[in-house]
Amino acid sequence: MGPVQSFLTNTTYEALPEEIKVWARRWLLDLLGVAAGGRGTQLSQIICDHAAAQFGPGHRSARILFDGRAVSPAGAALAGGMTIDALDGHDGHKLTKGHTGCGVLPALLALTEAEGLEDDRAFLTSLVIGYEIGTRAGIALHRSAPDYHTSGAWIALATAALGARILNLTPEQTRHAIGIAEYHGPRSQMMRCIDHPTMLKDGSGWGTMAGVSAAYLAQAGFTGAPAVTVEAADLSDLWDDLGQTWRISEQYFKAYPVCRWAQPPVQAVLNLRAQHGLKSSDIERIDITTFHQSLRLATRHPKSTEEAQYSTAYPAAVAAVRGDVTPADLTQESFSDPEILRLSNTMGVCESAEFNEAFPARRIASATLTLKDGRTVVSGPTEAIGDPEAPISQEQVEAKFDAYAIPTLGPDRAGAIKAAVSRLGEGSGISELIDLTSAPRNIA
Repeated sequence: MGPVQSFLTNTTYEALPEEIKVWARRWLLDLLGVAAGGRGTQLSQIICDHAAAQFGPGHRSARILFDGRAVSPAGAALAGGMTIDALDGHDGHKLTKGHTGCGVLPALLALTEAEGLEDDRAFLTSLVIGYEIGTRAGIALHRSAPDYHTSGAWIALATAALGARILNLTPEQTRHAIGIAEYHGPRSQMMRCIDHPTMLKDGSGWGTMAGVSAAYLAQAGFTGAPAVTVEAADLSDLWDDLGQTWRISEQYFKAYPVCRWAQPPVQAVLNLRAQHGLKSSDIERIDITTFHQSLRLATRHPKSTEEAQYSTAYPAAVAAVRGDVTPADLTQESFSDPEILRLSNTMGVCESAEFNEAFPARRIASATLTLKDGRTVVSGPTEAIGDPEAPISQEQVEAKFDAYAIPTLGPDRAGAIKAAVSRLGEGSGISELIDLTSAPRNIA
């Protein structure tokens, strides 16, 4: 616990490199855009109603993200984590095979409001800390556990650590908080939800809730140490570089609101469409070569938003027909589009030993389009845009935020959120941003 405790206690806004502050604001804005878009899903509506009904406010309360109802901090964390995860467009990390920010942000918002905090510099610093601890916890779990667990399993540790920092827990209480979170975090099987897509998604909301609860439990004297993924000697190398290696800059950006494993095939199809000036009516057949995990995204004609997000064939067909994949393409109206169904149902998808070997450090696919005029065009090995090796620009992040947030929030409120995020670190406080992101989504 030594490096983690020191990092939690001693990291200040002034100690953060300037480029890390830029990354923190960038991922914050992107997450809020995805949350605004995700709030319109059935999944989000159900979980927000559940939080309001089952997690009533006590002497501490926080409002549900883009909802307005006051609940307990754990309830707000649960609803916020699942709302962001409802629309699979948030940042992630290749070696964790999952997502940190979708849990860290709602936990941080809930804890900040519940504890009446105002310091915007402390808020941004805590966001960075959450990414650093969460990413390492994810890598540690994958290294030490034989099964592939969802993000919620290790998000729990990050949110417990943030809770310990915000609640000013003692070192011993902090150790117990992280241990409780590791024990109670949902070690749910990711490939089950890949093979059978449902609203369970990536376990993010449950992990977020478990971590926030763990911090309050530790404050009350509940014990739970140690957290093996933090304290095991054979994992110490992952924690020894805290404050030196900044893993928040290693996150990838999602250009499309579907599983990251589906995005290389989508990008390959989009590249061929643009390079050759094609329309879907020019295409007889699409064949995708990808890696095994992408192959497992086997839904071809989805009946739900979740099935559409955990599919390779469907979004690749959408890309061929519409030249993009947007939240609007994950709705019932799109599922019956005959041209999308034609290409999705006839698509060939196979795996490559070479692409399997590269995973998870690289996610590679290729597309072959057989055209109606008899020609064949091939993309070659393709990776999704937004990887940390080729980072996106601030303008791309803002364009995506606008595309997701404006239809839900209206241009004025979306613009106010962008402005509030850009001012973080100037000492102007955090209450404006919390108010903007806590009011019901239909108030522009």
